[in-house]
Amino acid sequence: MHLAQLLRERRSVHRFEPREVPIDLVMELMDTAVWVPNYHMTQPWRFIISYGEGKHRMAEVVRQLKESNEPDVSKKKDVGQKFYDKIMAIPMIITVIMKEDPNIIVREEDFASTSCIIHNFSLLAWEQGIGINWETYPWLLKETFRTAMGIQPGEKVIGNLHVGYPAMVPKAQPRVPAAERITIVSEA
Repeated sequence: MHLAQLLRERRSVHRFEPREVPIDLVMELMDTAVWVPNYHMTQPWRFIISYGEGKHRMAEVVRQLKESNEPDVSKKKDVGQKFYDKIMAIPMIITVIMKEDPNIIVREEDFASTSCIIHNFSLLAWEQGIGINWETYPWLLKETFRTAMGIQPGEKVIGNLHVGYPAMVPKAQPRVPAAERITIVSEA
């Protein structure tokens, strides 16, 4: 598949088939995805891959967070179980983490580079018939989640990538043509 076709056909996938994605394939794709531009080669990223029984840790901490945030006592258990089941139904979750540089310029460039890895990975995965959805839910910032997942002080969670074989591929959403957002400066 040509790159232009991959860019136009890739979709964010929200529903997955109940089958595992081979970890060896994901590792191979990640090894290619990290070839991004990066200021001074800081390479501030790291990844936590949760799959199979390994998802229980994340699912359990999210269950506890959701239960503690539910004001209606009679709904706490149901709400917690709903989110537990939702996480366990995702074939693989990749938590993308970036070390935060104290220099704001470096930090912004590191964020851009780490985001490029996510995009590279999504294109590489799509080429293999694997769908991705990049999520940035509020509980990624919670200390209980960070502790459970081994996220260190000075590290920022860029998001969780839901990874799996698509059960359904969403239709393309319209895009504003680039020409409508481009200003051309050709004279002094």
